[in-house]
Amino acid sequence: MLPIFVAEVYGTALLILLGNGVVAGAILGKTKSNGAGWIAITAGWGFAVTIGVYTAGWISGGHLNPAVSFAQVLVGGIGVSDWFVYASGQIIGAMIGATLVFILYYHHFAATDDGETKRACFCTAPAIYSPFFNFFSEVIGTTVLVFAALVLGITANAIPPYFGPFIIGIVVFSIGLSLGGLTGYAINPARDLGPRIVHALLPIPGKTHSDWKYSWVPVFGPLVGAGVAAFLFTYLFMPFFMAS
Repeated sequence: MLPIFVAEVYGTALLILLGNGVVAGAILGKTKSNGAGWIAITAGWGFAVTIGVYTAGWISGGHLNPAVSFAQVLVGGIGVSDWFVYASGQIIGAMIGATLVFILYYHHFAATDDGETKRACFCTAPAIYSPFFNFFSEVIGTTVLVFAALVLGITANAIPPYFGPFIIGIVVFSIGLSLGGLTGYAINPARDLGPRIVHALLPIPGKTHSDWKYSWVPVFGPLVGAGVAAFLFTYLFMPFFMAS
């Protein structure tokens, strides 16, 4: 399982480096891309997912997301013990990627006054704090992502396997455009938890608190969404697919 662990570390580190990197470039002070906006951020995350999955996919399947790995457990793709290998690699990779973003943008963190803006370069926060609706948003967004990933994994699917990561990147881009404005669309427990831990630990100039009271939403919401997607795929989609 060591190659899988290492692949998930590398892939998730790239995911966070590029994903949180585009956020930092768009919102931190004195960057050339400051003010790039939501389209740039969501596109950057879509490309980040594509690159990360292509990097790790040939070894581990390129989950890069404990929710995706959890869905694979539920549909019989991997074992329960395997999930811990995947998830630990993903969280460690996310922490590495977030640390690299901090190092690269250090002077721009120092040039930014607002602590919440700095925190947004690491982890998510809702536009309007409403735990039930924030949780529901993460569930729905992750359901869309994981269901799409499961469907793309069917060998009889018309999409060539080597094209799958690009399609997943488009799915993430679409989720960000359509649903991401509500919570920042973590849709990935490692993507939020790993960088949030790094935010709490690093000596970020002028940082605010790490908002741990909200942290359960982007962790458990995606896991529930993965469960919903696995149920829909197994009991509603596959019976019709096999019968067609």
